[in-house]
Amino acid sequence: MPDVVADTSVIQYFFQIGLLDLLFTLYPKISIPVAVANELAEGRKHGVELPDDAALARFEVLSVDVPNILQIVKSLGSGEGQVLSLALANPGCLVLLDDAVGRKHARSLGVRFTGTLGILLKAKQSGLLIELRSILDNLEGKGFRLDKKTRAATLKLSGEREDKG
Repeated sequence: MPDVVADTSVIQYFFQIGLLDLLFTLYPKISIPVAVANELAEGRKHGVELPDDAALARFEVLSVDVPNILQIVKSLGSGEGQVLSLALANPGCLVLLDDAVGRKHARSLGVRFTGTLGILLKAKQSGLLIELRSILDNLEGKGFRLDKKTRAATLKLSGEREDKG
């Protein structure tokens, strides 16, 4: 039974900012569905900076049947659909998920979730990170979408201020 199930984007961004090990410090056993493993492999084929097979070996790859209720949701990608399916099959597990549509469905299904920002906040609050501002800058440089309000709220929750003065 998985305790933590990750979607593609969380793995991608933590890898790209050099903090994949931090995920495993916070969550020692992370599972991914086959669709997420396939998305990561496909992205690598297209030149996206993603973990190689050795790094992916740290994740437990699980097969899952997607229930009919999720198959009819066309707005979900295959990775998100399988992640939510694993969560439904394993009540109480935590899902690592950034996708807004996926989070909306997780919320409606009663699935516990957090995303990249929540994980970074947890790491800061646990003393594993000294500051978040430069990490958020790095994330945004990698294409992570972060509006000004969310950035300011994240920094405030972490005890930091947006201005550097």
